[in-house]
Formats: sequence, structure tokens, C-alpha cells
Amino acid sequence: MASVKFPATLRTTVGKGAARKLRAKGAIPAIIYGHKREPLSLTLDEHTLNKLLEKISYTTTVIELDVAGTMARTIIRELQRHPVKRNILHVDFQELVAGEKITVRVPLKFVGTPDGVRMGGGILDETIRELHISVDPANIPNHIDVDVTSLQVGKSLHIRDVKIPDGVTVLDDPAGTICVCVIPKEVAAPAAAGETTAATPAEPELIRKAKPDDEDGAEGAAPEKDKK
Repeated sequence: MASVKFPATLRTTVGKGAARKLRAKGAIPAIIYGHKREPLSLTLDEHTLNKLLEKISYTTTVIELDVAGTMARTIIRELQRHPVKRNILHVDFQELVAGEKITVRVPLKFVGTPDGVRMGGGILDETIRELHISVDPANIPNHIDVDVTSLQVGKSLHIRDVKIPDGVTVLDDPAGTICVCVIPKEVAAPAAAGETTAATPAEPELIRKAKPDDEDGAEGAAPEKDKK
């Protein structure tokens, strides 16, 4: 479990107007909420927060907020961003309580090269890249490994096939497909074309002595069959 410290200041003004003024000054409004505590309004420095988010996976990192000398162990629950500019508008923190489980999303890390890729010409198609889990804050994993080494072409791995760390409960459907080894479409397409070409020579068996008027028409009809 990764953990970082981050400074924050108490915020006494609330509302949309106050939030806009903060953003204009390079600050971001935020709030801490949690079990058995009143929500606490905060102000964060935008530049410092952006630098932090470039270095961490915020969904699995415990952030120790320093609020006027008082430390609060939290995790970011939501980052609200502008729909076009994508700058951060608001941050929601959840305070963590020892022994009280929380739900988080943890990324999957695919380990190894599938046999179907090395020897079968396939590619690994990753269909799920994170799992929704329930875990004690002290045991939040940075990621969960998925060993794909023995995966063959046409085979898939499911959530139930993944080795889950102790103390972690997966909340997603165990039957969910995580990844599958498939043949690339650009490789499969020429093979199909080759089968069509191989079947074409069968047509000369139907050749008859055509009338002069039929020759151009007979040659022109074949492509229409291919199109269908």
C-alpha cells in the first residue's frame, strides 16, 4: 500500500461562487467525509495536486492530509473534472478508519507472454483492467498480478482464475472475462480470401461452348458472385 503526505487548508466559504473564486486563484475546493464525522471543507493547491497525481495511482494510494497540523488518513473517492478542459474542479476525500473495510478499484498487471502469442501468432486482448474490491485500508494492494504465460490461442482467463491477495474480497462477477488470446483480424482475413480463391477453379467444369454474344456477359457475371 502506497502512502503520501499532502498539505491542505480549512475552507470557511462554500457555494459555487466561492468555488469559482478559488479556482481563479489556482486553488481547488475539496471535502473530507467519512464514518461518524462531519464533512470538512478544504482548499488544495492546484499545481501541487497535479504534480502529485502524475506520480501516483490515486485510487490505491492513501493520502495523509495535513490540515492545520492535524493528520487525516484518506483516499480520493472522486475527482470532478471540467468536461472539456479536463482541469480538476473538486476533490472528494474519504477518511480511513483502521479495521473498517473500504471498496476501491485496483488495476490488474498482466505478467508474462502468453504461449499463444509466442508460438501461435496470437495477441492478448485485455477486456478488464481493474477489479472492484473490498479491503482493509492497511492492505490495499497497488495492483493485482495476472499470470498469462500458459494462455493458448482461443483461450481466456476469468476473474475466478486470478490469485487474489489475502484479506481482499473481489466484488465483481467471478465469471467476468479478464483477457483472451486471439488471432489478429489482419492475419485471419488473408486466410479466408485464400479459401475463396482455392474454390474458384471449380467453375471451369461448367464451361460450355458459348455463343459469341455470351462471352463478355459470362466473364462479367463472376465478380457479382464474389461480391455476394
